[in-house]
Amino acid sequence: MRQLDTMMMSLQAIRTNKLRSSLTLFGIVLGVASIIAVMTGITVIQNTMEAEMSVLGAQTFQIQKWPAGFASDEDRRKAMRRPPVTLSDAQAIRDHVESVDIVGAELWQFGITVEYQGESTNGDSTVCGCTPEYPQNNTHFVGYGRNISQMDVRLNRKVAVIGHAISERLYPFVNPVGREIRIDNRKFTVIGVFDEKKSAFGSGYDNYVIMPVSTFTSTYGMTNNFGFDRSVNITVHARTPELIDDAIEETTQVLRRVRNVPRGEEDNFEFFNSESSIAQFNQMTAGVKIGAFVIGIVALVVAGIGIMNIMLVSVTERTKEIGIRKSLGAHPPDILRQFLIEAVVLCNVGGIIGVLLGFGIGNAIVKMAVSSSFETAVPLQWAVIGLLFCSIVGIVFGMLPAMKASRLNPIDALRFE
Repeated sequence: MRQLDTMMMSLQAIRTNKLRSSLTLFGIVLGVASIIAVMTGITVIQNTMEAEMSVLGAQTFQIQKWPAGFASDEDRRKAMRRPPVTLSDAQAIRDHVESVDIVGAELWQFGITVEYQGESTNGDSTVCGCTPEYPQNNTHFVGYGRNISQMDVRLNRKVAVIGHAISERLYPFVNPVGREIRIDNRKFTVIGVFDEKKSAFGSGYDNYVIMPVSTFTSTYGMTNNFGFDRSVNITVHARTPELIDDAIEETTQVLRRVRNVPRGEEDNFEFFNSESSIAQFNQMTAGVKIGAFVIGIVALVVAGIGIMNIMLVSVTERTKEIGIRKSLGAHPPDILRQFLIEAVVLCNVGGIIGVLLGFGIGNAIVKMAVSSSFETAVPLQWAVIGLLFCSIVGIVFGMLPAMKASRLNPIDALRFE
């Protein structure tokens, strides 16, 4: 028998037994779709998170008192005992670290109200007191007007650069540059407006204002709403991407010296950059991926057992057909290949349907449950893995029925009723 004949016979057998084939497909579709849907959902969220956590860029890292991202309670309690990071720490980095060229400092106050002529943000905005390096180190640039300057910082000027969302809300029909704005009932002059920068999670990238760090400290003081000393976030830009590791090492040595960290003790400050944030997120989702993969494999194994049972029944039903083919010259390997092809084709057809269904379900769930602004993702590597496992399941669980069919005695098969 030629290979093409074997293939055609296998496909004909699948088409002839539509109900049995459909029942076989159901388990495979369910197993593959469960894997692909979860992996697609995670990929959609992961791609968006990576894009948004790349705000610092490849050459920038941040220093702060508090651990970044998803820290444990123990790490946060440890951080509470640390001395705050200060503006003098930022100046020490400027003075002594040769591998960096831009060093910025930031202080934050949340839950502020911004007003203009009766319109208000109702206490859901944020203010950042910063140095002029803020836009470049945070990749959020001024769209029109100007950024705060070193002179604004030195003279403690009451000027502000506002986010695009605040501009649209308070100044929908006029240019806000040069106009007065009230921040927590204090008068400031708008000198610039940031470019629009949306977040897929609905967070307030655009719902904030910046002011000179000196103005911030004189306005809000160096104690926060909870009675703790404010800690400065320092953003550091390495001269080149290749110098990022050297910059972190040099900065560590300078900060340990100026913050009087004894030899042998751990740092009393934290580093993070876009890569470390992304790596932390990927580590968190690794367990979910493994769990989904294991559940999907279990579903595929159960489906494989179903395939084996259904094909064993099929061998019994087609005993006479097998006897006729053997009497006409079909060899045991030909019969073996025919039944294996049936199993593999069924599994891969179910796999393809499951992959397409999983892509659709995964994207739909994320868009409905989290945010419709998430970009659609198609994790092709998981599609390949899913189809590969379908082939393995077809071969492994189709082997026993195929071997049983190939070993039938043609005389006994022809007598079977």
